[in-house]
Amino acid sequence: MRTDDFLEVMHELVAFVRVAELGSFSAAARRHGQTPSAVSRQITRLESVLGVSLLQRTTRQLHLTEAGMEVLECGREMVAAAQASMRVAEGHMGTPRGLIRLSAPKAFARHVLHQPLLDFLQRYSEIDVHLMVVDRVVDPVREGIDLAIRLTDDPPQGMVARALMPVHQFLLASPAYLASHERIQTPEDLMNHSCLSLGEQENDSRWRFVRGNDQVEISVAGRYTLNHSEMRLAAVERGLGVGCVQDFVARDALAAGRVVRLLPEWTFDTNYQGVAYLLFSASRYTTPKMRALIDHLVNALRPEG
Repeated sequence: MRTDDFLEVMHELVAFVRVAELGSFSAAARRHGQTPSAVSRQITRLESVLGVSLLQRTTRQLHLTEAGMEVLECGREMVAAAQASMRVAEGHMGTPRGLIRLSAPKAFARHVLHQPLLDFLQRYSEIDVHLMVVDRVVDPVREGIDLAIRLTDDPPQGMVARALMPVHQFLLASPAYLASHERIQTPEDLMNHSCLSLGEQENDSRWRFVRGNDQVEISVAGRYTLNHSEMRLAAVERGLGVGCVQDFVARDALAAGRVVRLLPEWTFDTNYQGVAYLLFSASRYTTPKMRALIDHLVNALRPEG
């Protein structure tokens, strides 16, 4: 028998599985909308192609031969695989549904991502979201993450990267602090002030500023170092010094006048800013649930204007 002969008896094999499971030609015929004689001919054809007897027929019942039991086991696997393939196809073509695992940095998740996710979950009742909030770099493939949000200027190779929004670091101080300390007009002036740095890496106390073709790097020092953006903002509001905070974290404090942005004509050049990218494998975008969430976040976080 040729290796591709099975292609000619796929329907017959399915019919055999149904006959064996239901115990009669009549029951299998009703399941498939056929006549018992038509099902019987399919089984006969399958036995002819395979060259073995699969069923022992009596007037009252059917019995599987030894070969028939082995063929039934293989046939069930084939039917199960075909059904699984259909479910996959339905998942790619039907209503958005299922679980999406998403990771995002802590501050971004709280200040930017949370509200759009709530809107999304209300809109798509058949999609579940597992949000993993972490500040470390996540490996989507190794950790089983469908979507990862990363703040960077250099998205990784091998992943699709959709830009969500730019992220900037603002240099801030409270009005009370500024009223009682020397004016800050240049980056170099910061060397005479108490500065709140992150303290995660050795060079976090080396602050770099860019303005056009001008670049300035200075060493700063202060009484308080902390790697939590919201806590750092609270310390700045209390007048403990000058601190850098992401724009989306500082937005409300700036609008309320609790803090003032310093050196706005300079870009505070740090690894903790760039563009918020949505990272995912190209193959995952084909599912309706993934397309729905990706498109929703891109539209919700698109910069105005």
